[in-house]
Amino acid sequence: MAAAAVALVFLVWVIWAGPGQTSHGLDSSDVGYQVVSDHETVVHSQVSVDPGTSAKCAVQVLDKSFTIVGWREVPVPASDERTRSLNTAVKTVSRGVTGLIHDCWVP
Repeated sequence: MAAAAVALVFLVWVIWAGPGQTSHGLDSSDVGYQVVSDHETVVHSQVSVDPGTSAKCAVQVLDKSFTIVGWREVPVPASDERTRSLNTAVKTVSRGVTGLIHDCWVP
């Protein structure tokens, strides 16, 4: 019985992480941010993805209570370079205190 349970868990994992799933070498890092005004913050970041692969990233700005006060989806066009620098201006509803990449994905 236990062997059947282990086999079932393994089968589910293989289907979930199967051959169709690939990360395209996608990685992102926050470099910094600049609060321009009460209604704009520029977020500096780097995105690494396999050459020739486009991606999208969600960039967010948070206030002092860690509430999201600005959000923007940014396309990362395909390139011959693996790592690309992004400088993203994000409009905010109130003054932000930090800006960062929330998530990146390959569409």
